[in-house]
Amino acid sequence: MHLSRRPVAAAVVSLLALGVPALAAAPALALPVRPAPLARPAPTAPAPASDRSSSPAPAPSPALAQAPATVTVTGEGSASAPPDVAVVDAGVETSAKTSQSALDAQNRAAAALLAAVRAQGVAERDIHTRGVTLTPLHDYTGGAPRLTGYQAAQSFTVKVREVARTGAVLQAVTDAAGDAARVDSVVFDVSDPAPLQARAREAAHADARAKAEQYARLSGRRLGALVSLSEDASTYPRPASPAGETSGAGATPVAPGEIRAGATVTAVYELD
Repeated sequence: MHLSRRPVAAAVVSLLALGVPALAAAPALALPVRPAPLARPAPTAPAPASDRSSSPAPAPSPALAQAPATVTVTGEGSASAPPDVAVVDAGVETSAKTSQSALDAQNRAAAALLAAVRAQGVAERDIHTRGVTLTPLHDYTGGAPRLTGYQAAQSFTVKVREVARTGAVLQAVTDAAGDAARVDSVVFDVSDPAPLQARAREAAHADARAKAEQYARLSGRRLGALVSLSEDASTYPRPASPAGETSGAGATPVAPGEIRAGATVTAVYELD
């Protein structure tokens, strides 16, 4: 039979009043238990406006800038000039039975050479001794070496600052020292190579720009700013092919030619 909750509760109270344990007087009744409601999470308070504004929105990725078109060219240039100085390597060489005799003969020949060079107008600062040697001479006929004498030599470097007088200086050397005279080399040069080298660089730069302008025109573009410029090679001024001879009465003929310098550059230009 169905019992309401109110009479059961009243019966339990009456039994307790009479001192009878309630559990002994009546069977335990199973009462339906309702599950406790689940706790709802507390609503999160909205962040203050100041906090929301402190976190900036991510900026959109900027588009990559397109690299400008460029043209790379190589320019070559050269410059030439007549030489203004000649460097003569000359000397004397003598032989004798004894070392002292060889040195004495060498001294006389060297003194005559120097006197002749000075007479041609060469300044003292432009004459210097390159070396002095005294060498024993041997005869190796028959196997065992046999001393036959000595050879003495002295060499000089003579700088002739009047190129037109180079032949005359050479002739004076050979006339003064006779059979003892030796001429090792004659080199023509410029006393200051910097201006000639600068002209070669200017020519190389102009050549590179002219090529770049042509490529820009062929591409339907205009030549823009210079991006980079580097020098690839620089040729020190050196004698070029002989252009003619300089000679006079009683002078050794010489051909000074020209002195030429070169330069090579690499240039990068923008194309507009």
